[in-house]
Amino acid sequence: MIKMKFLSNFFSFYTLFFFLLTPFSLAEQAPQRIIELANSEIADFGLDPIIINAVKTENAKGKTIAQIKETDAKWMATAGVDDFMRSLMESEVGKHLVAIRSSRPYIAEIFVMDNQGANVAMSDKTSDYWQGDEPKWQKSFNNGQGAIFIDDVKFDASSQAYLVQVSVPVKDGEKAIGSITFGIDIDKVK
Repeated sequence: MIKMKFLSNFFSFYTLFFFLLTPFSLAEQAPQRIIELANSEIADFGLDPIIINAVKTENAKGKTIAQIKETDAKWMATAGVDDFMRSLMESEVGKHLVAIRSSRPYIAEIFVMDNQGANVAMSDKTSDYWQGDEPKWQKSFNNGQGAIFIDDVKFDASSQAYLVQVSVPVKDGEKAIGSITFGIDIDKVK
C-alpha cells in the first residue's frame, strides 16, 4: 500500500514537473477567412511598386549580417522610438504602410524586410530590427523562392486582440527580394 501511494505521488509530481518545464503552445491555427485573405489581397502587396522599390534600394546598400546584428542590438536596447526608427516609419514607404493599415481596420501592423530580414519600413515600431532569424522572414523569403507564411493566432497584449502574422514575399519578377509581414486582428476580418 505504501509502495502504491509512493508511485502515485511520484507520477503526479513527475506529470506536474513535465508540464511546468516542457514548452508547449496553446496557439491555434488561423481561420479559413485569414488564409483566403493571405492568398489574395495580402499577397498582392508583395507586388506593390512602392514596396518593391524600397526593398531594392535597401538591398543595394550591401549591409553585412554583422552590421545588421549591431543595429538590432541597439534597437532592442532603445526604449521608445529613436531617429532611425522614426525614419523607417516616416519614409515614403513607411507612410504608404500607414495608409494601407489605416484603410483596413483588420490590419494592426505592417513591416517590410530586405533580403536579409532587416527592417526596411514599418507602420509601427517592431520589437527588433532583424527578423532574419525568425520564421516570418525565413519562410516567406524562402531562399529567394518566396512563399506565403501564416503564423499561429496569438494574443497580443499591446493591442488586447488576437492577432495572426501573415508574411508574403516582396517579388521583383519571379524572385523574392524581401518580405512583408502583416499583423491581422482576426476578429475584424469579415
